[in-house]
Amino acid sequence: MLRRRHFLLSALPAALRAQDQPTFSIDVKVVNLLATVRGPRGELIRDLGKDDFTVLENDRPQTIRYFARETDLPLTLGLLIDTSLSQEQILDAERGASFRFIDQVLRERKDQIFVMQFDLSILVNQPLTDSRKLLEDALSFVGTPTNRQLSQQTGGGTLLYEAVMRASRDIMAAQSNRKALIILSDGGENGSVATRPEAIDAALRADTLLYSIFFPGRGPNARENLAVLSRETGGSYFEVSKKKPIDGIFDVIQDELRGQYSIGYVSSEPVRISTFRRIQVTTNRPKTTVQTRSKYWATTR
Repeated sequence: MLRRRHFLLSALPAALRAQDQPTFSIDVKVVNLLATVRGPRGELIRDLGKDDFTVLENDRPQTIRYFARETDLPLTLGLLIDTSLSQEQILDAERGASFRFIDQVLRERKDQIFVMQFDLSILVNQPLTDSRKLLEDALSFVGTPTNRQLSQQTGGGTLLYEAVMRASRDIMAAQSNRKALIILSDGGENGSVATRPEAIDAALRADTLLYSIFFPGRGPNARENLAVLSRETGGSYFEVSKKKPIDGIFDVIQDELRGQYSIGYVSSEPVRISTFRRIQVTTNRPKTTVQTRSKYWATTR
């Protein structure tokens, strides 16, 4: 969510400008949503217009002020890689797919990506950069804990929620444009100070989508950990299998990121206290499903 004094539409990126081009001369808080629309067979729907969408905030209809299809706005992405011992056998496959994804999706001097690994601790292998070389070098050094590190462990386990919260709060909250974290994990969680709701809230406050890539191996609770993170923030959840390998999943994520709708509105209800507000987005196209975040943080600041 953006806040500006003496806010003029000309200050917005061109892709977010509304067709009616309103101008505001007082404090304005714009709620920005990224939405993916799919048809009955799961296909991406890319030809909708502003008038095809309806936005409800706490069940109240809102007027869409800014709208763009297939936005070309810069991307800010984070790769969060689970490097706990349960992932050791598949790390090479994760690295290889991540290399190829970065090579395909990164537009140097426009997009930025960072790499973070998490297990019994959390490490930012590479801060935000638009350099393919730096990202590829960082991925080369992503690895599981050593026996020495495990023997010295005094707490923690797989800090999934903690990694999501830190990435959202410490990195993504300060960024603009389109933001997403891509989590590669078997969904194990053991030792985070943060809870799942706290991790979700941190991502929502940072306007960040969570895409989860699940590697089966743990119980149903592990699968649910990742599925809920993605569903509540407007991202997508995927399971790696022989029919859906990780390279194919990265292709789908890239397609989604390049085919989103940007929707912006100014709430009809002034913010008097800071709180989360529910969001529901639908279309008038039959049998379509809209994927977006379920709420946003409305703040008085």
